[in-house]
Amino acid sequence: MASSWKKYVLWFAQEHVDFRQAEIASLLRVWNIPMNTAKNHRPENPFWVVELQGEEDARKLASRSMSLRCIFELWSHTNLLGAFHDQLNGYIKSNMASLGPLFREDRSLKVTVETYNKHFSQAEKVAKIETLHYLPVTGPVNLKTPDVHFWYIEFWGLDPMNVPEAPLDVLFGRWVADGRRDMINEISLKKRKFIGNTSMDPQLSLLMANQGLVRQGDLVLDPFVGSGSLLVAAAKFGAYVLGSDIDYMTVHGKSKPTRVNQKVREADENIYANLKQYGCEDRFVDVLISDFSRSIWNTNLMFDSIITDPPYGIREATECIEFKTQRRATCLNEGVVHYPSTSPYQFDQLYRDLMNFSARYLKLGGRLVCWFPVLRKDFTDEMLPRHKCLKLVANSEQTLTVYSARRLLTYEKVSDRVEDLDSYELAQAMVDTFRRRYMNMVQQTSGTRKERRAALRDVGREEAMRRGKTLDADGKWKFMSGRGDKADK
Repeated sequence: MASSWKKYVLWFAQEHVDFRQAEIASLLRVWNIPMNTAKNHRPENPFWVVELQGEEDARKLASRSMSLRCIFELWSHTNLLGAFHDQLNGYIKSNMASLGPLFREDRSLKVTVETYNKHFSQAEKVAKIETLHYLPVTGPVNLKTPDVHFWYIEFWGLDPMNVPEAPLDVLFGRWVADGRRDMINEISLKKRKFIGNTSMDPQLSLLMANQGLVRQGDLVLDPFVGSGSLLVAAAKFGAYVLGSDIDYMTVHGKSKPTRVNQKVREADENIYANLKQYGCEDRFVDVLISDFSRSIWNTNLMFDSIITDPPYGIREATECIEFKTQRRATCLNEGVVHYPSTSPYQFDQLYRDLMNFSARYLKLGGRLVCWFPVLRKDFTDEMLPRHKCLKLVANSEQTLTVYSARRLLTYEKVSDRVEDLDSYELAQAMVDTFRRRYMNMVQQTSGTRKERRAALRDVGREEAMRRGKTLDADGKWKFMSGRGDKADK
C-alpha cells in the first residue's frame, strides 16, 4: 500500500455478503475514487482495511452505500490483544500535532465497543473502554451527539461454532461517516402505498441502482416494471425513471391487493403515488403498457441504465402477445375492441430480447442490471447469458430455496458494432423454461427424500422386531407381555 495514503476501515452489515464487493466497486466508479486493499483482503469479513486519499473520499463512498454500517479512520490494528494498547498509544503520541484538536476540552466524545462472533455484556464493554485510560481526552462524554466518536472493534472469526480463545483482529479508530442504510427503512415495503406480489426488497433495489451507476439526471428504464420498486430506488438517487410492463392490471393498481387485511385497492394506488410518497414525483417520466418482445422504442433513444427483475414463471407468469400469421375465419369484425391473447414468453427468448435490447439502447458505458434464476445443484458460470457488446462485471448470488437461487448480473456496454448487436448466447442447458427445470428438480429431490425416509422406517422396523417388540393397536412398538426394558439390557 502507498504510504502517502490514509488507512480507513469499512465496517459492513453482515447481510447480502455476496453483494458488497460489487456495490463498493460500483460506488468507486460513480465517484471516481481510487482505493487500495491489502494483499490478504478477504471480502467475506465484516471489515475491510483500505487506503483512500482523504476523508472526503470516505464520506462520498459512505453517502450511497447500502452495505456499509460506517467508515472510520484507522489508528490501530493488530491481531495481538496484548500489543494493541502499545500500538495505539504510540500512534497517538507520534501524531499528537494533528490529533491534538480532537482532544480539546470543548470537544465531547463517545467510544463504541463492537464485537463480531462473540457477545460482550455491558460491563465487559465498559471494562474495555477503561483499558483506554491513556487517551488524552479532556472533554465531556456525550453518548448521543458527540463531537468525536471512537470505535473499538474485536473480530472473533466468522464461524460461531469455532470461536477462538482470543480475537483475531483488534481495531481502533475515529468515526468518519455512516452508510445510508437508513434509506432501507425510509422506502420500506411495509409503509409503501402501492406494492405487488413480487415487489423488490428495498435494500436489493438500492443495491441494484448502485450497481447500475445511477447518477443525478440519468435516464433509467425498467422494462418489467411491475409495481415500480426499482424506479423508486433509481429516483431516490436522482435519475429520471421510465417503465413498461405487459400487465395492465398491476401497473394501474387494479389487481387484487397484496396486503392481507386489504380488500380493495385505493383509487390512487399506482407507481406515481409511490414516487410522490418519497418526494421523487418530479423524476417520474411515464409507465407504458407494452409487450417487451415487440419493441416500441425510438431507435434514437438511449438509456444510461436498464435495471430490471424479469419474471421467472414461478410467482409471476412469463407472458407475451401471441403472434398469429393469419386471421381466423371466426375472428371479430374490424372496429370491434379486441383483447389480444397471450402465450408463454420462453426463458431463452426473454433474455435474448433483454440482452439484444440493452446492446441497442444503452449508451456506451451504460449498465444492464438484472436477475437471472438458477438451480443451485448444477449451476456453473458458463450457464450465464453472454453478448459481444456487453461485458459481465459483477455476478452475485441470493439463495431463494434449497433448490434455487438467483444471480444479480451486471453488464456494461463496451461496444456498439452493428454486426454484434444480436450476438446473444445462452448455454443449451438453460434454454428450457426455468419453471419446468425448477419443478423437475423439486419432484426428483422430493422423491429421493421420500425414499430415504421410507428406508429409515424399514430399518427401524427391523431393529424393533429384532429386539422382540411388536406393533400395538396404537401404532407403537412395544415389548411383548412379560418383558420389560431390563430384559433387553
